[in-house]
Amino acid sequence: MTKDMTSPPDNAGGTVAMAVLNAIQNPVIMVDESGFVAFANWEAEAFFGASASHLARYRISTFIPFGSPLLALIDQVRERKAPVNEYRVDLSSPRLGQDKLVDLYVAPVLSEPGAVVIVFQERSMADKIDRQLTHRAAARSVTGLASMLAHEIKNPLSGIRGAAQLLEQSVIDDDRALTRLICDETDRIVSLVDRMEVFSDERPVDRMPVNIHSVLDHVKAVAKAGFARNIRITESYDPSLPAVYANRDQLVQVFLNLVKNAAEAVGDRPDGEIMLTTAYRPGIRLSVAGTREKISLPLEFCVHDNGPGVPADLLPHLFDPFITTKTNGSGLGLALVAKIIGDHGGIIECDSQNSRTTFRVLMPASKDASLEDASSASSTGPSR
Repeated sequence: MTKDMTSPPDNAGGTVAMAVLNAIQNPVIMVDESGFVAFANWEAEAFFGASASHLARYRISTFIPFGSPLLALIDQVRERKAPVNEYRVDLSSPRLGQDKLVDLYVAPVLSEPGAVVIVFQERSMADKIDRQLTHRAAARSVTGLASMLAHEIKNPLSGIRGAAQLLEQSVIDDDRALTRLICDETDRIVSLVDRMEVFSDERPVDRMPVNIHSVLDHVKAVAKAGFARNIRITESYDPSLPAVYANRDQLVQVFLNLVKNAAEAVGDRPDGEIMLTTAYRPGIRLSVAGTREKISLPLEFCVHDNGPGVPADLLPHLFDPFITTKTNGSGLGLALVAKIIGDHGGIIECDSQNSRTTFRVLMPASKDASLEDASSASSTGPSR
């Protein structure tokens, strides 16, 4: 074996390197020339369910399924002395657990002959980002449809409604119900088109530092005064959270929609509950639409409910336009939510299982905000 890398070196540079590796949100290990695990960061310890010192006693083949492609990748990197990427590698096993689908980056360590470093990226997060990009594409597709509808449908509808109003003045009383029906139905279609026109608004979002807790408190007050008056709403807030860089009115629109959906899912259940949570979750970076900048999305805002959950076949398409479980729903509410969050450079995801549904929003912090500033600005601390 090569020298032990499981504990931090004494020199300051090595200590900094260890701190950097442990800060990475992906599992990282180094395998020496004999196949032993010479180093593992904190995420790797969690991934393999063992401490770095325990991992160092065994070869990597001990911890991964027999015949895994990872072993062949290690040999390939040693032979070619060049890094290799491999996607969607299944490492599921009784030791590691089920559904361990990962992307792998394997590279040689030039200062340690025969040693390689392996970075694991679990597909759960990669798939979430892939789905978010799909949601954005769906929102763009409905943008073109909205523009077409506004131009090709609203103008003829105004003519139809005007003609019906003229007819109403000359028909007998028994037929006035038909002319009113024409007017009411044209108004309903215009209202639907107006809702879709929101998707065609490509103007830059007017953003500023926003206290998310004041937004959620406002949403809760509106909900308790109306559609959720009989439902228990609790909160679990992180009082040290920095301000979110966003448009306040649009955030209110997003969370009103999510809380309304949660209230409809809970229905009249006597034990029905909606929980609003905020937390700081560093580690995710995403490109902002229209720029080359990559920003961190450390702010997590969630709306939980204990309703019956979302059908599994609907879950992957939940944010697509015209997808809904409601009898009279248009399927545009969550599509609009996805567009707004996407315009802010954020991510929205839904997890639903065992009668527990969570809508999770990840967004950037304000560039000028700090944890201390937000703590003093926040008017709401942790509560239940």
